[in-house]
Amino acid sequence: MKRFSLFAVCFVLVSLTSKAQNNDIGWKYAQSITEQSLKDVLTIIASEQMQGRETGTEGQRRAAIYIENKFKQIGLKAPQSLGGYQQKYPLYRDSVISESFSLAGTDLVNQTDYVVMAGSARAQTIKSSQVVFAGYGIDDEKYSDYKGRNVKGKVVLVLNGEPKDGDNSLISGTTRPSNWSFGANRKAAAAMQHGATAILFVDPSMEEFPNYLRNFGRSSNLTFPRENESERPAVVYLKKAQLENIFGAATAKKITDAFDAKKSMAAIKATAKKNVEVSYAKKRFSVLASNIVGYIEGTDLKDEYVVLSGHYDHLGMRNGVIYYGADDDGSGTTGVIDMAEAFMRAVKDGHRPRRTIVFLAVSGEEKGLWGSEYYSQHPVFPLEKTTVNLNTDMIGRIDPNRKYGDSTNYVYVIGNDKLSSDLDPISKSVNDKYTKLELDYKYNDPKDPERIYYRSDHYNFAKHGVPIIFYFDGIHKDYHKPSDTVDKINFDVMLKRVQYTFMTAWDMANRNDMLKRDIPLPEMAR
Repeated sequence: MKRFSLFAVCFVLVSLTSKAQNNDIGWKYAQSITEQSLKDVLTIIASEQMQGRETGTEGQRRAAIYIENKFKQIGLKAPQSLGGYQQKYPLYRDSVISESFSLAGTDLVNQTDYVVMAGSARAQTIKSSQVVFAGYGIDDEKYSDYKGRNVKGKVVLVLNGEPKDGDNSLISGTTRPSNWSFGANRKAAAAMQHGATAILFVDPSMEEFPNYLRNFGRSSNLTFPRENESERPAVVYLKKAQLENIFGAATAKKITDAFDAKKSMAAIKATAKKNVEVSYAKKRFSVLASNIVGYIEGTDLKDEYVVLSGHYDHLGMRNGVIYYGADDDGSGTTGVIDMAEAFMRAVKDGHRPRRTIVFLAVSGEEKGLWGSEYYSQHPVFPLEKTTVNLNTDMIGRIDPNRKYGDSTNYVYVIGNDKLSSDLDPISKSVNDKYTKLELDYKYNDPKDPERIYYRSDHYNFAKHGVPIIFYFDGIHKDYHKPSDTVDKINFDVMLKRVQYTFMTAWDMANRNDMLKRDIPLPEMAR
């Protein structure tokens, strides 16, 4: 055993005492955040004038201007590289001008027999003499519908959804739901990787196309530009009846029976020698969205960064009805703004943080984490020098399904034991001393059926190796509904969650070392 000198022991004790005293100073400024200050900001963010803040709309632009002005009022610096607070990024929308689809020499009727997705690929004409069935179209390290199937240069047909295990959880290997809303892009990407020229989608449980699919056949939603877009296969939705037309009655029945039972399609091999021709033309319109970025420069460690993030976008308006998004994620955005004010109060009193604190309000989260993806691809501050991302997304409500513990004094903590062994001890020690919330790790497992680990903006930092913690309140009955309004917010517990996040950021901004990056990204998250 090594002997320690009295000097060394004293140095350690002084360092620990100094750290504790510094955190106590931080707690003073955490307490400067109040329920009223949170309510004042959130009432504006989730107001009627913001029109639900849908990315790419006037409502989102109004919210961006409001947040930008708040950052200016607080005294945050604007990144010089941006020439202001807004990090603008491009989106596009496609409208179909003309389309046709023929199967075995028969012309099918658009909007009745098929729908070509307006934004699925470049305008083109695709011809193939074979259609290959590829199950649910999932291609995962642990489970793949493409195993033993050759689809290169052919049209591939896949089903909506995914197979389930006996307990109704996702079958081993799939990392996210694969229904219409969440799975089409990933399934199209898998088809492209295997060389398919077009991908046909069928939902055996759907007799008619829903209106939103018909609308997507005329004009796409806003889309985030990604690499290899021009190489993507065209995506065509077919009615259930086309299964029999393509593969015959017996095979179609096998497919639908397995689908109804949520079984794997691995044993069903089917290839039809059918001539398929897809042809369409479209027009593209460009739109700009933006993230809002402000920062407080650090002192001796100013070239290292703590990022506090929340997404300010929501679902906008549907048929004239506003989806206010007070909790999702007006609450997290409000937390970012109030934490910025608290840090600036400390700075004005002579307590500037050692590391630079970055306040990041992103858009596009509801569309697919677009804003944070753009930031991670074009970081304003280097990710390799970003010690942590603390992300607040839905922190203002109570989970009605949480039937244990104190439902008025908790927060779901996600990512605390991943990427860095430093994260969890800091997270727990800060809470134990100051906020005393019940830290609930229900959603921390990447394999959890809700897939919460993947569903907010922290994920785009984690993918690049940045340690993250995501703070969350759970799923309630007003989630993604017009009734997610300010009057439903529990400001008392929201305040404690914001103070907890602030104190965690304070500790990580002022410690001697950046957080270690000594734990690999979870396999399921790669």
